[in-house]
Amino acid sequence: MLIRMKPLQLILDGTITLQFRKWRRPSVKQGTLLKTALGQIEIQQVDIVPEKDLSEEEARAAGFESREALLQSLQKVEHGDIYKIAVRYHSQDPRINLRNNTDLSSDNYAMLVKKLQRLDAASKEGAWTKETLLAISRHPRVVSTDLATKLSRERMWLKLNIRKLKNMGLTISHDVGYEISPLGREVLKLL
Repeated sequence: MLIRMKPLQLILDGTITLQFRKWRRPSVKQGTLLKTALGQIEIQQVDIVPEKDLSEEEARAAGFESREALLQSLQKVEHGDIYKIAVRYHSQDPRINLRNNTDLSSDNYAMLVKKLQRLDAASKEGAWTKETLLAISRHPRVVSTDLATKLSRERMWLKLNIRKLKNMGLTISHDVGYEISPLGREVLKLL
């Protein structure tokens, strides 16, 4: 479940406590922690709600000016049920501490290199991790479309796989493009 920056900021300060989505099946479940640009968001509850039961109060709790504005936003998706998702800010993104921690043992660095080797081995595209880290290092904050072209990869494939590197603490995502984290620079030296 993607949440845009403005609603994220309002979840962070407690102004927004609900989100609404129209889905064929839910993409989140109660108790899940979503990693977002501003930290982890906890999914407290997920319920299907009939359109007729949506209230003005719930629309405002989701950051909309009115029930009508909420319904209009839901009409962008043609088919599916309306899900009411109770959300709250949980904690800072754990990847932030991970990506800045370069004081690892040689065993921990070896473990990260092995994880990268497993990602390469499992890929139908062949080895990609070192090549991708090097490209990000050489072209920081380059829009993903251009980076994908430089690597001769599809944009969506690249974004999915960079997320794997980010989850390991090796890259940092920006509004436009990526950069290598301090931990990523150290791991790249080992590759």
